[in-house]
Order: sequence, then structure tokens, then C-alpha cells
Amino acid sequence: MYRYDEFDAAFVADRVAQFSDQVRRRLAGELTEDQFRPHRLMNGVYLQLHAYMLRIAVPYGTLAPRQMRKLAFIAREFDKGYGHFTTRQNLQFNWPALKDVPAILGHLAEVEMHAIQTSGNCIRNVTADHFAGAAADEIEDPRPYAEILRQWSSIHPEFTFLPRKFKLALTGAPRDRAAIQTHDIGYHVTRNAKGETGFVVYAGGGQGRTPMVAHKIREFVPVEELVAYTQAIVRVYNLDGRRDNKYKARIKILVHEMGLEKFKAAVEAEFAAMKPDELKLPQAEVERIRAYFAPPKLPPKPARSEALEARKAADGKFASFVEHNVTAHKTAGHGVVTISLKAIGAIPGDATAEQMEAVADLAETYGHDEIRVSHEQNLVLPHVALDDLPTVYDALAKHGLATANIGLISDIICCPGLDYCALATARSIPVAQRISEHFGEGARAKEIGAMKIKISGCINACGHHHVGHIGILGLERKGVETYQVTLGGSGDETCSIGDITGPGFSEQDIVGAIDTIVDTYVANRRDVSEDFLTAYRRLGMAPFKKALYERDTGADI
Repeated sequence: MYRYDEFDAAFVADRVAQFSDQVRRRLAGELTEDQFRPHRLMNGVYLQLHAYMLRIAVPYGTLAPRQMRKLAFIAREFDKGYGHFTTRQNLQFNWPALKDVPAILGHLAEVEMHAIQTSGNCIRNVTADHFAGAAADEIEDPRPYAEILRQWSSIHPEFTFLPRKFKLALTGAPRDRAAIQTHDIGYHVTRNAKGETGFVVYAGGGQGRTPMVAHKIREFVPVEELVAYTQAIVRVYNLDGRRDNKYKARIKILVHEMGLEKFKAAVEAEFAAMKPDELKLPQAEVERIRAYFAPPKLPPKPARSEALEARKAADGKFASFVEHNVTAHKTAGHGVVTISLKAIGAIPGDATAEQMEAVADLAETYGHDEIRVSHEQNLVLPHVALDDLPTVYDALAKHGLATANIGLISDIICCPGLDYCALATARSIPVAQRISEHFGEGARAKEIGAMKIKISGCINACGHHHVGHIGILGLERKGVETYQVTLGGSGDETCSIGDITGPGFSEQDIVGAIDTIVDTYVANRRDVSEDFLTAYRRLGMAPFKKALYERDTGADI
């Protein structure tokens, strides 16, 4: 993984010192909250319902064990013993005291971490496929390019005060595991007819109150033009994006209002106007960054592990874990292990300090010193020998991390909602917990099969409900929490925005409504091989809506 150079280290240290003085002035009353707000947001500090929240950047979702241990230390020493992994592959601490934030940032700097640009109207944390560098279906590891974009965008003087926040995502496999079409810019690694690496470019995606799927604006951008083309897109947005209405300030609105062809023409004109060598990536620099992401030297292993097969035959829970939580690796005899942070009834994305330390230990001993954070709020050990899986599983089980539910109905994405967030209009965590407990991880969950439920506590869609197979949006209506349901959303390469079923459901009835949707799917699918999304796209809304609103659910009709 990338290591800070002298510039990185000095830059982060200077920012810590600068923010420390700003905090001192705020606590002394020399700065009002309004004056302090832009300073804290530039350093990832939010003021939520009950306390400040600190959002820590995890670039492209990659962590070293020493960094995970530092996060555990901060959770224990400065918070309430846990952290929350987010859909931006970041980590949030929900209870730090403002006076302690400079010390926390100092600790982060010791392990090459920071909270810069995790908030504000700037280019946010660059995200990527959490299986990058390991997945069997990968064309090329996208993380070197994500790192190049991270370096280019960090405190970029032209793009520090954009009309609104701006998000980049990259994926390097045909299967999009980074939800690139829900981003302001999405890059899909490809190769042209000559075998040269480049990117399919998408722009104008986003969720929130006006969800839109990104548009393909270029079939191929060569590696050497990646930064220049990105700058052309962001420059057009910075110049022409709306600043009169924050609800219409995202690039998705600009693309919509300009029209796709006019927007593409503006980007191409901006790109063409650059000097021939402006921002052209030297091959030597690309190779220098790529070297940081060289895959570990995995020892030769048979494709089949006898120890693994013997344990599967003797232990049904372990067999289920392998089936759902282990993905094919590009190197024979190895697997990619996804660690569920969605134990039945748990808060999605939360991990205790002890659990973080356990994952760090496993990464060091069995995972070649790498940990990933997924945008689906789970953790990943990307390089584990199949022979070691029984031992890894037993260690995870001791810490409540061996739930075999990845991709199943209890693997729910969920924002903090009204339990923490000042913007939320309804609770999301209790709903996720109740759905998880209702369906569990047993026979019924496996019968249902692949299912992505995503829950947001407000229209800002931090829980990605728009692209859930089943999406749940919490709203407040006349002082009562009400839950709107959408169906048919997807964040993968077939990206789509879910369709609203109809009137919302009360907090008491939402689990029953989800139960009805699931029963309708199971009753109408062609066979067990037809997953929910495929069935919905074939059947349409009608049978689900009929089932939902003919039952006595108390729907707000």
C-alpha cells in the first residue's frame, strides 16, 4: 500500500498544527461556532445531534494492521470503544470531545492517516473496489490510479470550494463493486484493441433528493490523460455548476440541465484547450505509484485445500461461511475473505476496539498485512490461504465476526439515522436491526438468496437506499416516522434507481412490509436461481404493490 513521502508527512503535520490552533481559539471563545464551522469541516469534524463526529479518511478502502490498531486505540481512549465504517469506506467516531480532536489527528498522523477532505465542498475520499488487487475477475488493480487522483485532488487550490461535494470512484473488474455510476465521476478500467490500459468515464451520478445514474461520457481515456481529463470535468462543473441552490448544486444537476451532449462537448473543449503536456502522467510516475500496490508474494498452493474441505464436511456453520463470505482469488489456493460487520441484530458497520484489533492480528498473521473497508460497511482480508481459513474463521467467531451473511438479506447497509445525525428525519438503525433479527441467517435467509437492503434516515441517502434491491427511506410526517419503500435499485454495472412502491409504512409495519415483498418474490420467481433483482426486472412493480397494499399493514394510504 502507499507510504507517505516527505511532502505527505509535512503536509499532514502542518494541518494538525493549524487545526489545533483553531480548536484552541474556538474553546477560548475567540471563534464563534459559525466562524469555526468551515475550519472543522475541512478537517472532517461534524456537529451531530449529541456530540461532535470525526470522519477519518481511508483512501480507496485500504488499511494496514498498524492503522487499524491505531483506530482501535482512538476508539478506546477518546470515544466509547467503537467506530462506524461508512459507505465512503471511511471510519467515523461519533463521540469525541472537541478538545481531544487535535490529539486524535496527531495519533492518526503517526500512522499516515488524516481526516482532510472528508467533508466540505471539495473532492472527497477517493473510493475503489474493495477486492482490488485480489479478485479473480480483475482486469487491473485500480488503486494506483485512485492514489494518483488522491494526490492530485488534495487541497487542490482550484477545487477547494466547489459548488458542492464531489466524489470519485474506480473499479478494475467487469463486475462493478464500487458503485461507480452513483458517483460524480466513475472510472471503469478497460483495455482498448491495442491492449492499452485506460478508463471508461462516467459523470453525473448521485443519490440524495434527486437520484441519477451517471452517464457514459468517454469510451476510453488513456492512463496518461487520467488527471487531465478529470480536471477538465471538474473545471466545467466548478465554472458552470449552480451555487444559488445547494439542492441543485451537484454535477448531476448540471449534466441534466445542460444536456448530455452539451456537457460532453464542454468537457472535451476544456480538455482540448489544455497545453499538450499539461498534467500528462509520466509513465515513470505511474510505475512508481503502481509499485506501492504490488501484490504480495503468495506461496504456491494447490487449488483445493484438504483441510478446508474436511472442516466444511464436519462443520455446517463453517461451510456456510465459506459459501457466502469467501470469494475467488486470482492466485490458486487463496481466497478473499469478507468479514461481516452485520451480526444478526447488530448495528451495521459498527466495530469495537477489540474487533478492530482482532482483524489487525489476522491481517498480520494470515492476510499479508492488508485490510480493506467495503462501501457495503464490511471489512475484507484480501489475501488468505485456503488452508488457513479454518483458523481464521475460529478467530473471527471468538469476536462475533463470523456471521455468514455476505450478500444475504441481513447484510444491510444503514446510515446512522436519527440516533446520531442532525439531518436525519427518522431512525434507520432500529429498522435494520429488526429486519436482521426477523430473517436471521438460517434456512429462510438462504432460501431468499442474494438480497441488498439499504436504509437511509433522510433524503440525503447516506444509506444508498435508491440503489437497494429493496430501499427504505425514513421520513417524518406529522411528527411520526414513516418509511417509504423502493424496489429494483442496483449499484453495480447494471445500475438503476429503485421504483417507489407507494405510500409509506409506519415504524411498526415496515418489517411486515419487507416480509410481504420477500414472500411475493419467492412465490413468483421462476426457480431458486432467479435472484430478486432479475425477478423484479421481469415481473415489474405490479405484483409487489398488489401484495403490499392489499394486506392490513396500516400503510399511510
